[in-house]
Amino acid sequence: MGETLDDIDRILVRQLVSDGRATLAELAASAGLSVSAVQSRVRRLEARGVVTGYSARVDPEAVGHFLSAFVAITPLDPSQPDDVPARLEHIHEVESCHSVAGEESYVLLVRVVSARVLEDLLQRIRATANVRTRSTIILNTFYSDRQFIP
Repeated sequence: MGETLDDIDRILVRQLVSDGRATLAELAASAGLSVSAVQSRVRRLEARGVVTGYSARVDPEAVGHFLSAFVAITPLDPSQPDDVPARLEHIHEVESCHSVAGEESYVLLVRVVSARVLEDLLQRIRATANVRTRSTIILNTFYSDRQFIP
């Protein structure tokens, strides 16, 4: 079981989730600590695996990927090895792959430029992973990519 965070660590994590580019001075001001104390705490949070990285977020629509869909997949032959995530990992249109309980085995989030490209992608997924697919096109997203804040 993971260690709990104290109030100062929570402040730092919330600030970093809100702005991953926050400077140590900005973090120190919000936490009421010195820059060196904050630097030490941030390093400890990273070492413990609480903070796992810093990255840019790209808006798919800003780069022409206007169509997003959930693709539920089920193996055609359940006796075959369950290696679907590894088989699909190289397909860059697959943003995420989740193992799920229920009728399907996995749910993918995919992003493509058009319905025609989605159709081609589904065929590639079926052929690559030997699966059946069921797609749901996303019409509107009210919120996503919400980072967990302890």
